[in-house]
Amino acid sequence: MRGIDQVHLAYTGAAGRKSAFDFRRSKKGKSRGIVVFAHGYKGFKDWGAWNAVSLAFADAGYDFLKFNFSHAGATVDHPIDFPDTEAFAQNTYTKEIEDLNAIIDLCADPDGPGHPDLPIYLIGHSRGGGIGILTTAQDKRIRKLITWASVADFGERFAFDIEKWRQEGITFVENSRTKQQLPHNFSFYSDYVENRELLDITAAAKRISVSWLIVHGTADESVSYFDADRLNAQCPEAELFFVRDAGHTFGAHHPWPHTELPEPLQIVVDKTIRFLEAR
Repeated sequence: MRGIDQVHLAYTGAAGRKSAFDFRRSKKGKSRGIVVFAHGYKGFKDWGAWNAVSLAFADAGYDFLKFNFSHAGATVDHPIDFPDTEAFAQNTYTKEIEDLNAIIDLCADPDGPGHPDLPIYLIGHSRGGGIGILTTAQDKRIRKLITWASVADFGERFAFDIEKWRQEGITFVENSRTKQQLPHNFSFYSDYVENRELLDITAAAKRISVSWLIVHGTADESVSYFDADRLNAQCPEAELFFVRDAGHTFGAHHPWPHTELPEPLQIVVDKTIRFLEAR
């Protein structure tokens, strides 16, 4: 398997649910490290330009692992979009933390797809950034953290009528691209309330002790760039990098039928690689 450029496999995540991941090997012989990529809300590992991103990191000498969160709505056989709305309905933030922990375990496993002696670097986009901050604050195996357009507070993301949701037990959010009505069980919110301290992103940001690059677009339409300022205020040692006039996905959209990256995302990738290369 080590001679293959990219492998597509499955891991066991929260609630014993299997989900897809892929592992792309460095194109420069010995790898500089494993970059783990965590996608965001209503996202998946093959969304938009993420495959082109993985190629860019492989060209720079890094192994690249991207995965689907186990309850994000995809399946092992159908890893794109949201064919399993029942799983989507059951998702919680704590499940996503469990998933990311399983992926980090996989990277450190001598029998895993990578090499256990390689440093592990973590990139989280949007909601994946928040999950990445919470995980890095407690897992010393992560050597550097990079957040792209990360949220600063999960509690602020519940833009629903909470009482109606409580009474009906379910609410729906539209996927603007597919027009699919995606369900959230009320357990999504109650799990947050029950684990509010565990899921406090800004408190976790204070505990980040590794090098951290915070990237955000100044024209982000989904997560305000002020969230980046809020995170940096909790960890002043982190490096803050704004991409002028860039939106939430830095110029990418789905599908992305190109091998080249949109200019704002190319800026983000180049900056991230320089950050990883620095001591």
